[in-house]
Amino acid sequence: MLEKYKQKRNFTSTPEPSGDLKLAADRAKTAKPGQGLFFCVQKHLASHLHYDLRLEHEGVLLSWAVPKGPSLDPKTKRLAMHVEDHPIEYGTFEGVIPSGYGAGIVMLWDRGTWRPESEDVAAALKKGDLKFTLDGFKLKGSWVLVRTGGRWGSKSAAGDARSWLLIKHKDEWAGEIDITEFAPKSVTSEGGFEDILAADKPDVWESNRPAKGGEAGAMLATIIERAALLKAGKKPAASGGRAPRARKKADKSTKPLKRKRSSS
Repeated sequence: MLEKYKQKRNFTSTPEPSGDLKLAADRAKTAKPGQGLFFCVQKHLASHLHYDLRLEHEGVLLSWAVPKGPSLDPKTKRLAMHVEDHPIEYGTFEGVIPSGYGAGIVMLWDRGTWRPESEDVAAALKKGDLKFTLDGFKLKGSWVLVRTGGRWGSKSAAGDARSWLLIKHKDEWAGEIDITEFAPKSVTSEGGFEDILAADKPDVWESNRPAKGGEAGAMLATIIERAALLKAGKKPAASGGRAPRARKKADKSTKPLKRKRSSS
């Protein structure tokens, strides 16, 4: 169940949870999808910035890597690459992976509960059309994951079954706001990547950063510099991270978004 996850990691050097199989089995037995299952989105700055959507199912977290992050606009279809299942304990993980697979900074960007909109999740996954409802701090309402090629569980390179699309359904929670820029911070620590790194060892990447070039490399260089200042008790001059495309708005990460009012 978690074989691929464990094969890719050395738990003597990574702070990531190894996964408790008994806990997974117990969660699978007691889970009540109709009442809501756990979900989270982790913002991960490694060789590139991406967002990991994780949905609890049968004691583990089904996982998709979303390079550009979720969009609240139903017209925007976001690529979501299916990756290995993660242990349920990963849903609370926030911290620094110093080296090896996934080396970088992991932020718990959103969390809450999800409910499948079909009775048979396994059948929906096999079909490649999983509709569900999210109730998180930032992501709410109806969504769908649609597979764009191959069969669920297929290892064939042709029609790669890992490729899906994450799409927001049109409802009261949909909109054109860029939620990743509107609310970029952690829902637990209320900080940014630099705060997470400062709580660890910001000097660990001074000579060997996991992201060395491109946008991610530049972003990480700024974050390391800001984290070092925070560690030294000095206040950085400006916020690090992706440069805003529009006028910066206040971050609402730690406050659940409210339902839109009716125009009538």
